[in-house]
Parts: sequence; structure tokens; C-alpha cells
Amino acid sequence: MVHIGAAFKPGKTVTGNGKNWNTRMSAALKQCAVSSVAVAVLLLAGCSQSTKPPPGDESKAAKEATGAPELVTAKTAFWPMYTSARKWTPDLVTLGVLPKEVPGFTNQAGKAAMWEAAFASPSLHQYRRYTYAITSVPPDIYKGVVAGIRLPWGGATRDVMPVDATLFNVDSDAAYQAAAADAAAWLKKNPDKKLSSLQLGNTYRFQAPVWYLSWGDKKSGYIAFVNATSGKVLKTK
Repeated sequence: MVHIGAAFKPGKTVTGNGKNWNTRMSAALKQCAVSSVAVAVLLLAGCSQSTKPPPGDESKAAKEATGAPELVTAKTAFWPMYTSARKWTPDLVTLGVLPKEVPGFTNQAGKAAMWEAAFASPSLHQYRRYTYAITSVPPDIYKGVVAGIRLPWGGATRDVMPVDATLFNVDSDAAYQAAAADAAAWLKKNPDKKLSSLQLGNTYRFQAPVWYLSWGDKKSGYIAFVNATSGKVLKTK
């Protein structure tokens, strides 16, 4: 994993006729220095007038500079990972996308502090996991895109089929809203059940990639599949 003057030395003192030369030079330098200071003051005054942001933007800029990084949706993280993975292999296929946990942040409403995507290469028979994080928490989490090691890949299966990136239209927050609306009655009866799974994938059961969301556990939870192309809730349980 990869993370990305010369000094002036005075010469010998000049004597004799050089004394007058030094005197004249000193006067000239003093005059130049005064002129330079005057120019600098004018330039600074001009810059302070032209670059001062409007009153409304000052608080916004200060907030952005000091505020904590914001959670992001899957698509925001996916494309930087996809672009990086394309440099690894041109025959890239996407196997899945899911959120990960970052200390100090709480994933919510389809947004996360870190996302992970699995990409594979049919020609190389390998796959790699890439992550995208909004901040760094060493030694395991680093801001931006990080590529994982290459691992053997036996090819697509009925349960894990490639996700066509051109059909990945519905973002994670929209999928969450659709599933939560469908599960509204159940969630009202089970307010203590938290979202336990959120991931993008593709299987033989559906004709397009889907978002899989679940609350609680498999025995007493709620499961929803949301079409990642249309946003329609396909199946619930």
C-alpha cells in the first residue's frame, strides 16, 4: 500500500575606492527597500480588498475547515475505487459493494464513513478488495482509495454474479429510504432493531443488480431487496 534554495554568501570586503562604492550601494539599497515596502503595502491592500469573501461565505468556509468529514453514499465512494481498479486490469468486473465501520463515526441512512468494493479480473483469475474512507485511522484505515492484495478467483457463480456498473443507478441512501418505507410498520413495532446489513450485489434470482438490506437477524428480522436500477422494492421478508 502506497501513500503519497541556494544560500547567499558575502564575499571579501572591498577597501580603498570600494568604500565609496559601498556607500553608494547602501544608499541605493535603502531606497530600493523603501520602494519595495511601499509596493508590498499597496499589493497587500489590493489583495485584502479583492479576496475577502462575502459575509455569508466566511462562516461556511470556517465550518468546512473545522468540521468533521461527512458520511458519503456508495456511489460517491464507488467511482473512485472503480477508476483505481481499472488501472489494475482492463477487464474489470464488479462483484459487490458494502459499507464498513470507522471508529468515531456512525453509519446511518445508507451513508457510511468507509465503503468496500470487490473487483475481479476474468483473465487474471484474481479479485481484489478496494476501500474508500473519508478519514484515516491508522494502522488499518486510510483516507481515500486503498487497494487490497490480489487473491485467487474461481469465476462468477449463481449467487455472486458481476454487477453491471451501467445499471448501478440507485444510490445507497435512496435504496435505504425505499426499504425503510416498505418496512415502516415492522420498524415501528421493533424500534430496537438496527440495520444489520446493506450491500450491493447480483444473483441469478434477479434481472438487475440489487441492494440487500436487513434489520435484526435472519430469524426475527426484516429483509428487503431493492432494484439498483429502478429503485423498486422487489421482495421483502
